[in-house]
Order: sequence, then C-alpha cells, then structure tokens
Amino acid sequence: MSEAPATDTSQSTNACPECGGRPETTRGETLCGDCGLVLSEYHVDHGPEWRSFADRDTDPKRTGAPLTRSRHDRGLSTEIGRSTRVKGRKRRQLSRMRRQHNRARIPTKRERNQVYAFTEIRRLTGSLSLPDRIRDHACSLFRSAQSEDLLQGRSLEGFAAAAVYAACRIASVSRTVEEVASAAKATEAEQSAAYDAINRELGLPVGPIDPAEYVPRFSSELELPNAVERQARKYVTEAAERGLTVGRNPSGVAAACLYTAARDASVGLTQRDTADVAGVTPVTLRSTYQKLRDGE
Repeated sequence: MSEAPATDTSQSTNACPECGGRPETTRGETLCGDCGLVLSEYHVDHGPEWRSFADRDTDPKRTGAPLTRSRHDRGLSTEIGRSTRVKGRKRRQLSRMRRQHNRARIPTKRERNQVYAFTEIRRLTGSLSLPDRIRDHACSLFRSAQSEDLLQGRSLEGFAAAAVYAACRIASVSRTVEEVASAAKATEAEQSAAYDAINRELGLPVGPIDPAEYVPRFSSELELPNAVERQARKYVTEAAERGLTVGRNPSGVAAACLYTAARDASVGLTQRDTADVAGVTPVTLRSTYQKLRDGE
C-alpha cells in the first residue's frame, strides 16, 4: 500500500476565499483542504542556494569553474565523461559521441595550435613553479602573437617557451633563458628566435634585467644567511653605479656579488657552487668578482 504524500502541517493565516476552509501546502502547492481550490502553485524553495558536485555537504559550489586564459575556450566548453558501468553498444555510442564532440570543440587548426601551446605553457609554468598570473599572461602573449601571424614557419614549442620567458621578464620574475629552455621542449635557439619576434612585433614593456632580481633565489638555493644576501644587494647597487653591469650576464653579476658578500662574511662558498646555481662559468664569476675588488 503506497504512502500518502508528505504534507506540510503549517497552515496559512488566510482562509479559503471560496468556502472559508483551511489552506494546506502540499508538493509546492497551496490548496484548500475542504474544497480543493488551488490558492498558489509557486512554492519558494527555502533550501540552500549552493550545490555539491561530489554529492556531499562539505564542498558547496555556487558557480562553475572560473574563466581562465590558459584554455583556448576560456574554460567554457563541456566534456562527455566516462563510466565503467556502461557496456556494449551504449559504450561504443558514447565513444563516438565523445569523438565528435571533441572535433566540434576544436574545429580549426588555429584552435588546435592554441590547445597544444597552452598545454605546453601550463606544463612549463608548473615545472618552473611559476604563479598562475604568469601562466595566464603567457597564454595571452601567445594568443597575441598568433593574431599577428608570427607563428608561420616557427616552432609552437619555441613560442610557448618564449611566451613564458616574456611573461617572467614583464613581471620581474627571475628566470633565465637557460632555465626556461632546459624545461621546454624547444631548443634555446628556437626560444630565442620566437622571443625576438614577440619582443619586436608586440613591443614588450621590458628593459634590462636587474641582477638584484636573482639575488634572493640564488641565496636561498645556496642556503646563505640573510646578512650575506643584504650585503650582496649592496654590491649589486655598487656594481650598477660603477657601470659593471653593462654588457655582462645579469645572473653572473648576481652570483659574483653573492660570492663577494660570502667572502666578506667568511662563509664557506666555492666559486664552482655559486656559478652552477647561476648557470654561468667560474670564469664569468671571477671576472666580475675581480672588478668589484679592484674598486675597494
């Protein structure tokens, strides 16, 4: 025997206009319990305005995923999911639908290139431990380069690496060309050619690299005291005032200043270890170190 539908026992303060009976709310409708007149058919849902995609109450969601520049469609597209419970003919049908859906989602070669390049940019920024703002800016730079037809005859991987490096330069995030190239799928020559094209055609707001940008990261990797890092910053300022940074590798200048400050503080630090962290040769480090010592 089926159970009767649940009925809200709370009654309206207004009586039925037809018979003066008692109104009741059942299944979203307010009706008279005596004559059956429907007084209201629109029920206000007083439940929570959020929903949980994981079928639990601990992770409420009020919106979908946020828009992102790291996706070719800004993250607005949908996907047909997979399930191990679907078998046989239904499973093959869903596979065909998924394939056609992916083709419709990426209809042109231009968008396919974006999908590939944005995937490479996300991999690079993750490998280099860069923030999301660098990732999004790099994707915007790649999109701008594609709009200016700079990709013809050039490597997609090289432009992805160049966009990441350019975003780092604009945001003053210390990453060298060698560091980006070592994590990228492109060669250093491909990355340099792509960066030159982006910088020339898009007019990037970048200037000479300040060696002081590398000092904190190099100091952290070498596990040097804070006093050595502060002194190294002073040496960088002194080197800039004396013109020692002109025509020199910024990371090499930063490494030489750290090595000089470590020698002043009697901290055991070799030229080889300092040069390896900066990605330069000990000869490059010694050249700047001797120039700093000559001015004393």
